[in-house]
Amino acid sequence: MSYPPPRYHGTAGEVSAIHRLEGQEPELSFPNGNKVHHLATAASTEGKFGLYRWDMSPDPSGADPHFHKTFSESFFILTGTVRLYDGDEWTDANPGDFHYVPRAGSTPSRTSRVSLPRCSCCSHPVQRGRTTSRRCRIRRAWGR
Repeated sequence: MSYPPPRYHGTAGEVSAIHRLEGQEPELSFPNGNKVHHLATAASTEGKFGLYRWDMSPDPSGADPHFHKTFSESFFILTGTVRLYDGDEWTDANPGDFHYVPRAGSTPSRTSRVSLPRCSCCSHPVQRGRTTSRRCRIRRAWGR
């Protein structure tokens, strides 16, 4: 495995870690019961990525097939079942399953009616100083 070239040339590490405790209130709550926790945003990662935890209600929700021109997405299922699309077919993703969608790949996801899904969503890269919360919200709503 190779690493990218160094971007930090200091002689000692910095005190710069971010820690978010379980139990904090979500940044977004929707009428259908879905909640979104902004674990890491473009602002806190210097635009390198955004990481969000979705706590979803049992009511079906999600987006129709679409794609993103500016970033890729990753989904890691924590609990429940989430239906994910690979551009060809829908798949039920279960706890421990991982789903990567490169830029321009079809990327909707829908919750199932029989579980209380919880998943993490990561977007790479994001614009510096801007969160991707609006983009993530689009995926969780039926329409755009």
